[in-house]
Amino acid sequence: MNDTTITCPKCGAEIALNEAVSHSLREQMEAGFEKRRAELNEALAERERKLARERASVEERSKAIQSEVVRQLEAGRQKLQAVAAREAEEKLGADLKDMRAQLDGQQTKLKEAREAELGLRRKQRELEEAKSGMELELARRLDAERRKIAEAAGRQATEAERLKLADKENIIKGLQEQIAALQQRAEQGSVQLQGETLELELEARLGAAFPSDEIVEIKKGQRGADVAQRVRSHAGFECGVILWEAKRARNWSPSWSEKLKEDQREARAELAVIVTTSPPDGLRGIGQLDGVWVCEPAFATGLAAALRQGLIRTAAQRVQQANRADKMAALYDHLCGEGFRQHIEAIVESFLGLQEQLAAEQRAFARQWKEREQQLQKAITHTALLYGGIQGIAGRESLPEITCLALPGS
Repeated sequence: MNDTTITCPKCGAEIALNEAVSHSLREQMEAGFEKRRAELNEALAERERKLARERASVEERSKAIQSEVVRQLEAGRQKLQAVAAREAEEKLGADLKDMRAQLDGQQTKLKEAREAELGLRRKQRELEEAKSGMELELARRLDAERRKIAEAAGRQATEAERLKLADKENIIKGLQEQIAALQQRAEQGSVQLQGETLELELEARLGAAFPSDEIVEIKKGQRGADVAQRVRSHAGFECGVILWEAKRARNWSPSWSEKLKEDQREARAELAVIVTTSPPDGLRGIGQLDGVWVCEPAFATGLAAALRQGLIRTAAQRVQQANRADKMAALYDHLCGEGFRQHIEAIVESFLGLQEQLAAEQRAFARQWKEREQQLQKAITHTALLYGGIQGIAGRESLPEITCLALPGS
């Protein structure tokens, strides 16, 4: 290939001819490309501006259509509400008029039923108040007995010393009168004197604790126990007898209970108690053994209070049982009488009237609810038809679906 060169008139450099041609062609092509690119950019910008104008126009039309749809839906809803309210008001007025007529007709029966109910509730409150009073009184008595037993237990520690002091006084008095006889029978006299001291102490404590009862001392040499307590109520009625036997010895003797039971049968006493400083094995404080009560001296007053309370209640029950037949006959006559039947009949008629009134109200409200349900269903159907017609004109793209009016899963 012939490499012809030319000289550049500006710089004087020699340039191969083929390089100059290619450079010129390249510049021409680059200029053409730049012009074409500028034209394409201008056309693209013009298209984007046109699309923006079309989008704005579409949005304005969509907003106008939506506003018109909302306005038409609101107007339709207001009309439906006005019609439904007017119809409901008319029907409610008729129902209220009917209900007032029924209430006026049943006012007398309702008043009687209320009076009967008030009477029953008043009697129930009186019974509850009486029951509460009895429970409160019983609780107070139990607390009082507990306090007495606690006080007696507190004094148990000093009981032995006090008895010993009383024994010494009686011993000194007896020694001054018969010193010679006591020297020969010192052991026998000491045991007998200790028993007499406990017996006198028991008699004094029972008399002080229960002034309404009759405390009878059984004289020495007579057959029987040491003390007989004739229990009397506050009204003065005799409720029973409690026999008391005082035993002060070193060891318990099983023959004591057998002898006291024989004395109890002979005296026809309801209860028998042995007060001893040496109770049997396994018994401390208060207990029952072989049909008789056994207690230590410190608990004698508390046991007497509990036993006499039981005797008083048993006597009261006997009095009640004595009049029970007369009361049952009077109650039978009252239940079989005409007045009782009329009262029950009036109460039943009142409840039946209330039941009929409640059934009528249920039927009236059921009819109203059914009519309102049909009206609501009709309003929803017409709203769906109205919205579907507008959507068919505007298109689904311009007017989107309402979730509560669309098919499930669409």
